[in-house]
Amino acid sequence: MIERSEHQIQTEDESETEAQASRRVDSLMASASFRQADEDRAFIMRPDMCAVRLQLDFWKTEESLQRHGIEHTVVIYGSTRLIEPQAARQRFELAEQTLACAPSDTGCAREVDAAKRLLDTSRFYSIAREFGRLVGSRSATALLPKLAVVTGGGPGIMEAANRGAFESGAPSIGLNISLPREQRPNAYISPDLCFKLHYFAIRKMHLLERAKAAVFFPGGYGTCDELFEVLTLLQTGKIAPLPVVLVGERYWRRAIDFDFLVDEGMIAANDVGLFAYAESAEGIWQAVSEWYGKGKGP
Repeated sequence: MIERSEHQIQTEDESETEAQASRRVDSLMASASFRQADEDRAFIMRPDMCAVRLQLDFWKTEESLQRHGIEHTVVIYGSTRLIEPQAARQRFELAEQTLACAPSDTGCAREVDAAKRLLDTSRFYSIAREFGRLVGSRSATALLPKLAVVTGGGPGIMEAANRGAFESGAPSIGLNISLPREQRPNAYISPDLCFKLHYFAIRKMHLLERAKAAVFFPGGYGTCDELFEVLTLLQTGKIAPLPVVLVGERYWRRAIDFDFLVDEGMIAANDVGLFAYAESAEGIWQAVSEWYGKGKGP
């Protein structure tokens, strides 16, 4: 039996101690406390880090807009559910064919009615697309600087406006939002100007921060939320004056009874003057131009 020397035993003990220490260091480096703050998602997502996340949400988009020289915009709001006329026509024809095969089916009859309404309102998609193209092709004037189209980045009216700007070769900005049911950006946003924000508040800020005009197409809760917010900010002087155009007077007068609000004393009579109506892309541009022509700008 070979006996180990005291030196060999001491060397083995030291090696084992070094190995244990190395494992402990590896464990320390793998711990959450050692992770850099900007790489620690669990830390950043903590409720008390909300202020930091708000800043990050704002500054990532802001830095990019500054870098690309985006100074003045026209922001376009509207329903995600409005589709282009060709697709609406196909849906209507399919609904009619289905009903013809089952004329007593009430569900099929309702689908025809819904498809008919969708076909009727698809004209707004065409108007938004044409307006996006018009804005993208217009140069700066003595009244108006060069404007870039900005939308919420999703489908429907947002897609149409981005599409028009894209087709004109102009910058096309989309400010998407993180939702429980994930929203895909539309295909007509400039690659370097396609953003995804977490907070609605930050998205709202970016939509209006550079806006020289706000255009509202028919829409639902989200569109009405944005409309009333813009009108409230103008009414209270929290943002610089800008033209607000509601596209589709018949729709908006039926959706919101502004005259009733005046009659009930809920808003002042001159508050109705915070917006104008238009029915076409050229009509929208004319309303914006006339607003600035009257010297209403800041």
